[in-house]
Amino acid sequence: MDNAFQAIVAAIGSFFIVSLLLVGAIMLCQQYRNSSKARTRHRSTTPAPTRDASFSLAVVDASWSSDPNLIKITWEELAVATENFSPHLIVGDGSFGLVYKARLSTNALVAVKKLSPDAFQGFREFRAEMETLSKLNHPNIVRILGYWASGPERLLVYEFIEKGNLDQWLHEPDPSRTPLSWETRVNIIRGVAHGLSYLHGLEKPVIHRDIKASNILLDSKFHAHIADFGLARRIDKTHSHVSTQFAGTMGYMPPEYIEGSNVANTKVDVYSFGILMIETMSSHRPNLPMKLGENAIGIVQWAKKMREQNAEMDMVDVNISREGLSEESVREYVRIACECTSAMQKERPEMPQVLQCFSSIPPNLFISS
Repeated sequence: MDNAFQAIVAAIGSFFIVSLLLVGAIMLCQQYRNSSKARTRHRSTTPAPTRDASFSLAVVDASWSSDPNLIKITWEELAVATENFSPHLIVGDGSFGLVYKARLSTNALVAVKKLSPDAFQGFREFRAEMETLSKLNHPNIVRILGYWASGPERLLVYEFIEKGNLDQWLHEPDPSRTPLSWETRVNIIRGVAHGLSYLHGLEKPVIHRDIKASNILLDSKFHAHIADFGLARRIDKTHSHVSTQFAGTMGYMPPEYIEGSNVANTKVDVYSFGILMIETMSSHRPNLPMKLGENAIGIVQWAKKMREQNAEMDMVDVNISREGLSEESVREYVRIACECTSAMQKERPEMPQVLQCFSSIPPNLFISS
């Protein structure tokens, strides 16, 4: 009996000791894991300006393009200009990064896009914008002024466009802002058409692949500037671009993307442009269904149904004054938009044709004098 009791006590004691050792091992592992995370967080959040200045400047000088049109700006200057990337200076949320309003030491006002340092897509966008924008020169294309790159950090510096983007003017009510007039909206769309026609007419055409209201910037005179070329691709005139992933924004993407095609050419931009036309005249978001009777339909179907019913004037944003508004100009505008959003690529016009359609309409058809 004594032997049995001793065996039980020994077993319990052994179990207790093993349990203590196991708990101790778990606690040690947890402590190590937490300290590793803390070290990782510290490394990832350490701002670039705290690095050795000579090292930082050497990397900047080595990474700058030789393009004489690009200015050289250090991280230190950009950090000061953005007040260390203060949230109150954020003016936009571009693809894979935030956009800050900044004033350089030269007193120049610029926009600084800080790309996400841990996103592979952010690196691809940086490369795409640098390779594309640095070679473009058109009044309806936003100008890139320079960039900064070191390690995982990528910053792009653009000209600052005063009035923000078209999406804000169409969809974000502000008592201090007067709704865009019909004439202004048509001129914005005409500017986008000029920009796209230039891109598509280059020796190696550029497909933007993400034409949408938030990527159309407006200057003090409400002239349009196409921005955000992170998804842009150059193609040979005789070829299309084949991508391993879809590019674009829901509501603006053409039906061939939805059907599974990953081939992109200039007609992809034409479709998105047509959607932008309908959105700009109506102030309806393209990714939301439209009500027509008791049915909820897509924005393209809605535009075509309204055109069939000769109800184009009912598509015009209620905030646009009808005084002096030409019905003929609205009908022609909707006709162009419907052609651009044809389901079949071959039925969509090229951008130079779209520009011709706009220029063939007498100015007094857009708004009476």
